[in-house]
Amino acid sequence: MKYFFNRIYILLTNLQSKIAFYPSVLAFFGFLIAFTLIYFENQGASKYLLEHIPMLVVNNGDTALSILTVCITGLISMMVFSFSMVMVLLNQAASNYSPRLLPGLISDKNHQFILGTYLATIIYCIFVAVSIQPEGGSYQTPGFSVLVGIILTVFCIGAFIYFIHNISQSIQINNILDNTFSTAKTRLKFLLKNEKTKQESFPETDNWYEYHSEKSGYFQNLSEDNLLDICKKEETKIEILPVKGIFILNGIPLFKSKKELDEATVKKVLSNFSLARGELVNTNYVLAFKQITEVILKAMSPGINDPGTALNAIDYLTELFALRMQKQDTQYIKTKGEVFIKMASVDFEELLYQVLAPIRAYCKHDIIIVQQMGMLFYYLKTQESISETYYKAIDKEARNFLADAKSTIKNEADIDRINAIERQLNLKS
Repeated sequence: MKYFFNRIYILLTNLQSKIAFYPSVLAFFGFLIAFTLIYFENQGASKYLLEHIPMLVVNNGDTALSILTVCITGLISMMVFSFSMVMVLLNQAASNYSPRLLPGLISDKNHQFILGTYLATIIYCIFVAVSIQPEGGSYQTPGFSVLVGIILTVFCIGAFIYFIHNISQSIQINNILDNTFSTAKTRLKFLLKNEKTKQESFPETDNWYEYHSEKSGYFQNLSEDNLLDICKKEETKIEILPVKGIFILNGIPLFKSKKELDEATVKKVLSNFSLARGELVNTNYVLAFKQITEVILKAMSPGINDPGTALNAIDYLTELFALRMQKQDTQYIKTKGEVFIKMASVDFEELLYQVLAPIRAYCKHDIIIVQQMGMLFYYLKTQESISETYYKAIDKEARNFLADAKSTIKNEADIDRINAIERQLNLKS
């Protein structure tokens, strides 16, 4: 049962990134509410309201149909407009900032809930309209259901106003960067909370049994509880070979086991790897570094030429790197004090290089960016680190960056600024 619920959790996590997930769920609830209220209508709900609060009940079938028709057509227009605005947001984010930002924007729950609210109300009003019987007694009209439809429509109008406000905020690069940074920071703090400061002991895995992937996709998530249960049951330990977030090809080594596993157990282990075609920051903090880096490169391109955005993005990178310095390069998963699973993560040195190499290539000619990067290096060198090797990696990248800047910038005043940065970082030999 525990295994089943963990698999369902991973599936729902992947589905939440789809723009149609919450609208589909809310539309189903709109369908259920419609039939529930139709049932109450048959039990005399409208008759009771007509006797006690007659001003709230529409007891004329033609009037009720007219009201519901207006609600349906108005809501369809709002939904089309809202969907068009979402597409404009995605198009602008892809063209002006980075296509990597799209999965995060698509998975915005606020937009999904608003579109789902529209869809649920439309479906509700349609089924209530179908249930109206204009001929016969006055109690054949579902007055209570029509009242609920009016209330839901008014709520949708309020949601539409909020949507306009939210979409105008979402399109701003400062808010996009802040959301990306906050999500990555939350993920990193979660990993740090579950991590011990000391290096855990784990046996050498050179002679362990190696097993391969049976499909391809981005290594997005892992069901840790299920794998721990398998390790305890089979009395083995596991090493996860690929780094979370990379694209896994079919047939490459995926994990090693201390004990040889039968085919059924191997398939059970493989089923706990969540491989998807998309990436989300809330499951892989490294993606935030990639996204912010691409925003910097796009901002410094000749077509955009927005150094102010690049400077802001470097500030976010600085704080994320400072937080990453507190995390080990290897993650261990254990239960009751015993380590059963070893997981590799992107080395700090490698992460620093992969982020700063493209920035160095595209921004080395701009003295303002070079000065901001000098502040990044200086700040990181003053922060606490879990490993002394992290400081060596920072010095190495600082030398590379300033050397490239010196080879590109010819103005003597700018070179003096670069020399001052070197002295501040104690890089002069």
